[in-house]
Amino acid sequence: MRTGTEVIEVAIEKLVAGGLGLARHDGLTVLVPLAAPGDRLAVRLVERRRSWARAEIVEILAPGPGRRAPPCPHYAHCGGCDLQHLDEEGQLAAKVQAAVETLARLGGVHLERPPIVLPGSPWGYRRRAQLRVVEAPGTDRARLGLLARGSHDVVALESCPILVPALDAALRELPSQLPAGSARLELAAGDGGAWTARLDGAPWAVGPAAGGPVGVRVGPFAYRFDASSFFQAHAQMLESLVAAVLGPDDSAPGAGELAGDAADLYAGVGLFTLPLAQRHARVHAVESEPAAAEFLAGNAERNRVRNVTVETASVEQAVARLPGGWARIVVDPPRTGLSPPVRRALLALAPRRLTYVSCDVATLARDLKIMAAGFALESLTLLDLFPQTSHLEAVAQLRPAAGPTPPGSVALG
Repeated sequence: MRTGTEVIEVAIEKLVAGGLGLARHDGLTVLVPLAAPGDRLAVRLVERRRSWARAEIVEILAPGPGRRAPPCPHYAHCGGCDLQHLDEEGQLAAKVQAAVETLARLGGVHLERPPIVLPGSPWGYRRRAQLRVVEAPGTDRARLGLLARGSHDVVALESCPILVPALDAALRELPSQLPAGSARLELAAGDGGAWTARLDGAPWAVGPAAGGPVGVRVGPFAYRFDASSFFQAHAQMLESLVAAVLGPDDSAPGAGELAGDAADLYAGVGLFTLPLAQRHARVHAVESEPAAAEFLAGNAERNRVRNVTVETASVEQAVARLPGGWARIVVDPPRTGLSPPVRRALLALAPRRLTYVSCDVATLARDLKIMAAGFALESLTLLDLFPQTSHLEAVAQLRPAAGPTPPGSVALG
């Protein structure tokens, strides 16, 4: 089979990590974007390696049971979503299956019982967006959009159904106010329809927040942040995420096990820091971005949380200085996961509970395989913080291993 020419017929068995459909043809694994489980497709190979190939859909010969017409008119080209062609039930089932298989294949994590799965509101949920600014053809008027799928071209958008209403409306309101020559716009929405923006990396004094911070309430705490700060994007699932991270309240009087000190690494503006402070004598929060660390300290002060200390440093620098004896350490690293120095430090620190928050199951699997040298997986929660996309958020609760752990294996206790 040559790439780019021959059309073959395949049946999609399932979705794998990244939302790709998997099929098999003459001993070759074929990966197909925008496919659905159960699809029978005519596809054209566009890239071929020794044991696998990537293909594009030429024709849907027979749709799988969960396939639907994508609700968004931009979906055919926009790279912001990759699963709108599946109904919500089918999306979540496919993502959970792919996550469990990825953990087993890359991490040797064989779950003894299914993970806890928490669905999210499928539309109007995203409170943060990074948009590209382009010039409308034949005019000097700006338009906002996202990168096209598999391309550096920009798809101009007048509406985006996954954005919260305030940001969706901003897509239509902002172009006339954007200065010529700008390239990138970051938006963040707070409660009550307020939103704030950064244009090409600098605060932009347009909008209800006039370039300043916005506020969000999660449970008993009020948080402030701006468009430069990382903050979890799903507007309706923040309390569920915090509850999954906190886990069981074994710091209650009489249990005693987690009544000591906690560390929150990659702490951002304090989404987990403040609720951790309700359970622990002290919480030491580490955040590398000075602006986020400043918001974190301010959020603690405004919420009258007095038992939090904030360190502005990279996690690699901070863990090298941390003493032992931690009751709890929470890590919420970027998509690349934990670096080798951080993994080594966590194994040496051996907290009585390690909570790992991950937005990439593949790097989580890699890290759990290494951390199995000292920890056992107690529970796994998968949260659909990114409906219409192939991404899931995972929260892994780990305890020190009771005895020697076989290399590469992490079992649910």
